[in-house]
Amino acid sequence: MFDSIHDPKKLAEIACEIRKDIIEMLYEAGSGHPGGSLSAADIVTTLCFSIMRHDPKQPLWPERDRLIMSKGHAIPVWYAALANAGYLERKELVDLRKLGSRLQGHPDRVRFPGIEASTGSLGQGLSIALGMAMASKMDGAPYRVYTVMGDGECQEGQIWEAAMAAGKFGMDTLCATLDYNKGQIDGFVKDVMPLEPVADKWRAFHWHVIEVNGHDIPALQAAYKEATQTKGKPTLVLADTIKGKGVDFMENEIGWHGKAPSQEERDRAIAGLSA
Repeated sequence: MFDSIHDPKKLAEIACEIRKDIIEMLYEAGSGHPGGSLSAADIVTTLCFSIMRHDPKQPLWPERDRLIMSKGHAIPVWYAALANAGYLERKELVDLRKLGSRLQGHPDRVRFPGIEASTGSLGQGLSIALGMAMASKMDGAPYRVYTVMGDGECQEGQIWEAAMAAGKFGMDTLCATLDYNKGQIDGFVKDVMPLEPVADKWRAFHWHVIEVNGHDIPALQAAYKEATQTKGKPTLVLADTIKGKGVDFMENEIGWHGKAPSQEERDRAIAGLSA
């Protein structure tokens, strides 16, 4: 089983490497989604390297915790995490979005065993995660199920149907994280279709809600630990994040939702992250 890392400084270093990998992958691919991949880096790092039980040598270990990237367009952050955890060689990351590659632009569970579900049609990941959590309950299995959602994605009705069902059935093996970076492909969430009051809505659906800074790794560690100790309710970690986090010229810039960097932009981004 993967040896969990608890040192926040070490986790922050891994998150930085993951951000560099994201930039390199998207530059090589010539397409992809940097904004929402970068905003989720600290969340995914904390889950993969500090919280979840999994084994790179046994990707299908029955007792592994599951993670569903509901915001499937941000899959580069999960590929990078899996590479840094030992599921694949980092040199394969540059195959992102290439014809025949295992690393498609949206997750494909058939091609790669570290992927739990094929996602990308927004709104579906929470339903998939709920089904897995219900299975763990019915089987008396020890694994927990995590999912990472986008805020624009939460404009989808299916999210709220799944949220309603998870609350009704008290799915306390389910922990969802909302990467609340406040931007989507068409603009800022508040302008496209406002979600507020987000926390109150999830609480009304009988979820335990934990509000955190999504770039504060110790706060994320504490939130996920609290989720494991919460009984009778699913947990939502409402993570306040910055779209494009870590690359100064991408931060809070909607245009970087789905655009690959040029060579000059790639070099600037890597230099900034390295500094």
